[in-house]
Amino acid sequence: MARIAFIGLGNMGGGMAANLAKAGHDVVAFDLVEEALARAESRSCRRAASAAEAVAEAEAVITMLPAGKHVRAVYEAEVIGKAPASAILIDCSTIDVATAREEIEKARAAGYLMTDAPVSGGIAAAEAGTLTFMAGGTEEAFKRAEPFLAMMGKAVIHAGAPGAGQAAKICNNMLLGASMAATCETFAMAKKLGLDLQTFFDISSKASGQCWSMTSYCPVPGVGPETPADRDYEGGFAAALMLKDLRLAMEAAQSVDAYTPMGAEAETLYARFAEALGGGGKDFSAIIKMIDDSWQAEAE
Repeated sequence: MARIAFIGLGNMGGGMAANLAKAGHDVVAFDLVEEALARAESRSCRRAASAAEAVAEAEAVITMLPAGKHVRAVYEAEVIGKAPASAILIDCSTIDVATAREEIEKARAAGYLMTDAPVSGGIAAAEAGTLTFMAGGTEEAFKRAEPFLAMMGKAVIHAGAPGAGQAAKICNNMLLGASMAATCETFAMAKKLGLDLQTFFDISSKASGQCWSMTSYCPVPGVGPETPADRDYEGGFAAALMLKDLRLAMEAAQSVDAYTPMGAEAETLYARFAEALGGGGKDFSAIIKMIDDSWQAEAE
C-alpha cells in the first residue's frame, strides 16, 4: 500500500482518486471545493486541509487541475519542497506543453522525478478506471509513475520526453473535435436528404466514413450505443473543455508553424457554440444543435 496525495477532485479527479483508494492505497486528497472533498471521503479517501498537507508524506503526488496557471501555482507553492524528494510527481491535467516542460524541469532541479500524464476517456472512464494515459518524461519517471496510472486506466503509454504527454493529448483532441464537427454536419445533412438516421449509422459505421465520433459517441439520440446525446447532452465531455483543448492545440500549432485549417475551423465552431450560444456546459457532441438550421434559427 502506498500513500498517494491527490490534488484536484473534480469530475475527472474524483473518480481517479476513488479508484486508487479502491485498489487499497492510502489516498490523502485535497480540493478547494468542500463538496468534492466530502465526496472523496465517502469513497475511502482521507481529506487534507491543504495541498501541502496532502503531499507531506506522499510516495506519489497526482494532480488533476483546470489549467497551466493552477498547475504552476500548486507545484511551486505546495508540492516542490513540501513533498518528500523520493515522491514521484504526476500531473494528469491538460495544459500547454511549455508549462508542462517548465514544471518538470523545476521539479528535476529540486531533485524530483515528474511526468506529465494527461488522460483520454472522459468522466465515465475516470469512474470505471478505463482511462488512457499518455505520459511525457524520462524513462525513469515513467517507470515510477506507470504502476499508479495503471490502477486508473486501461492503457498507459510513454509518449516521449517531458511535455510529450501534453503534445499527444492536444493532437488527439484536435482530431476528435474536428471529427465530431464533421460527424454532426453529416448526420444533419443525411436527415435533410431524407435518410433514416439509424440506417445511415448502420451503413457508415461499417464503411469508409467510420470514426470514433460516429461509432462510439454518436451525436444523435437513439442511434448507435448510448451516449450523452441520449441524456439531452448532459455529462460526458463538456464543450467548454473541448474548446480549451482546441485553443491549446492552436497555440501549439502556432509555436511550431504547423498548418492546421481543420483544427482552426473546429476551434471557431466550438467557440461559437460554447461562448456565443451558451452551450459550454453541454457535451461536446451537442454542437449538432448549432449545425442544425432549425435549432440555430431558434437559438438566435
